[in-house]
Amino acid sequence: MIYLDGDIQVFENIDHLFDLPDDYFYAVMDCFCEKTWSHTPQYKIGYCQQCPDKVQWPSDFGPKPPLYFNAGMFVFQPNVATYHDLLEKVKIVKPTPFAEQDFLNMYFKDKYKPIPNVYNLVLAMLWRHPENVELEKVQVVHYCAAGSKPWRYTGEEENMDREDIKMLVKKWKEIYEDETLDYNNNVRVERFTAALLEAGGIKSVISPNAA
Repeated sequence: MIYLDGDIQVFENIDHLFDLPDDYFYAVMDCFCEKTWSHTPQYKIGYCQQCPDKVQWPSDFGPKPPLYFNAGMFVFQPNVATYHDLLEKVKIVKPTPFAEQDFLNMYFKDKYKPIPNVYNLVLAMLWRHPENVELEKVQVVHYCAAGSKPWRYTGEEENMDREDIKMLVKKWKEIYEDETLDYNNNVRVERFTAALLEAGGIKSVISPNAA
């Protein structure tokens, strides 16, 4: 199964990811260079897994952190036992700055396998690690940088006046406005609402934005 955040747009067919070997958790490595990471030792010393040779992890800091993925997009194999174990583990894990992203990284650290950033281009990569980005090959874009949400984009925030950002926002809007891509859902809203009520409604908890 492939999970996608709501601020992600898929530009090309990625069905081939379903053919990846089972029993692993696939996602794109995150970048530690933005201010949202300022609470971490990685940010404070300038270490980033996107360019691990630029700043070496100090030996007096202990073991180098395991690879850390961005949870805006991931490929996983549904499993009932894992589902129930996740529900139990989350009850005893202390809150962290990146909420479910930190939790998933902790839980799946031994099963995680990185995949290329063409499957989850975190926009900060464009100015933090342009050498690692082949924009023409990107298939999935994650509009997680501050000011990049296409539905409220103004171009005024830092880095948002870049031509590549403008192009990606324009591309998102073109897809959004393309009526030929609309899903013609024949299920009546009343039936859907009734099913939710029968199931006990929707419970939600406000948490920090991991991106």
